[in-house]
Amino acid sequence: MPKLRSRDRRSLIQALRAGVVPRSGLQHIQVGRASELSALVDDINHVADGGSTIRFIIGEYGSGKTFFLNLIRLTALEQGLVTVQADLTPDRRLQSTGGHARALYSEFIKNLATRTKPDGGALTSIVERFISRTVPTGEDGSAAIRAALQPLQDYVSGHDFAAVISTYYAAYTSGDEAVKSAAIRWLRGEYPNKTAAKRDLPVTTIIDDDNWYDYLKLLSQFVRLAGYNGIMVLADELVNLYKLNHKVSRTRNYEQILAILNDSLQGLASHIGFIFGGTPDFLQDPYRGLYSYEALQTRLAENSFATNGLVDLSGPVIRLQNLSPEDVFILLGNIRRVFSESDELIVPDAALKSFMFHCQKTIGDAYFRTPRSTVRAFSDLLAVLKQNPDAVWSDLIENVGIGVESNPDLAPLEQPDGTNSQGNADDELTAFTL
Repeated sequence: MPKLRSRDRRSLIQALRAGVVPRSGLQHIQVGRASELSALVDDINHVADGGSTIRFIIGEYGSGKTFFLNLIRLTALEQGLVTVQADLTPDRRLQSTGGHARALYSEFIKNLATRTKPDGGALTSIVERFISRTVPTGEDGSAAIRAALQPLQDYVSGHDFAAVISTYYAAYTSGDEAVKSAAIRWLRGEYPNKTAAKRDLPVTTIIDDDNWYDYLKLLSQFVRLAGYNGIMVLADELVNLYKLNHKVSRTRNYEQILAILNDSLQGLASHIGFIFGGTPDFLQDPYRGLYSYEALQTRLAENSFATNGLVDLSGPVIRLQNLSPEDVFILLGNIRRVFSESDELIVPDAALKSFMFHCQKTIGDAYFRTPRSTVRAFSDLLAVLKQNPDAVWSDLIENVGIGVESNPDLAPLEQPDGTNSQGNADDELTAFTL
């Protein structure tokens, strides 16, 4: 393993103890998932070759979906792709009439990342890289910019996209920071209406709830002009669509997923890949999940021959397999290495085995399926031992509290009879009292 820098060590420890995924340094703790990772690397190569892909990463709450998505994001960056990433929330959805889809697009663009800017905020640098690649040094490149952007005008909304990039170039050469800022604001989907956009830029449309997906496909072509291999779109927490109480809203979001799925599987998009993260309920629930939409159930049906230990990672759905005991042992050893600032380890291998035995005795095989709680508890143990050198690890392990992971956001949910788990009818006015 490469040497762990002090900054990465600190951020890793903070993230591990908080139960969140670190933004960098994942290679220092990654274990298992070799087959799944290999399948996604093939997708990255396919996108770089001009194809389109879509995957649904399905795993229990706390099973490591977000960690896996971040690992894929870093891999895509290393392979010369641009990535955008966002979590779905009640205010950020795939389809909406109230600005929620535009908010999701804006979050995507805010997290736009490249290899040199892995933490996001790379939109301006991508635009300026396109300019530097297109315009010869010291020359007026207006004609070259227009010629380079001509292929984009064959796409839906491509004319306005090209006009904004050309406007940015004009402001870039004249030093007009206000116009440059307006162009970037438009590209981020931050204009609330067409009137405000027309006042600042030569456009007739804005990025909104109806066309945000078209602009993502445009962006996948534009980053190619800037010298990148394509774009990978990662959306996590799709369980928030499953939690929508109104069937019409859920259905419209699932229709958007169907449109993306059809484009990806039929080759109607290029240089773009989609990875969605969700729980088994989000996928399989016949009343609220993706399987409640017949067209999606048909397309996402898993291979009936992949049973009794056989797997098929070529379909759209990838289920994260449980970590093996060996994987967990290596994972705990990697975490121990992160906490140990010298060659002297905080605890011996015997402590790792004793901790695993304690977890299995306490929560059974759940610590293989949902390792987040195990990681947090072990990180807390190491933090105490590191700060209290006189403490004995064998005296502390039996006092480690660990529980089975459960998603508190999934209750109460609507039942098939139209009531939620508390027995109340599903209604917009459930909080209204006379």
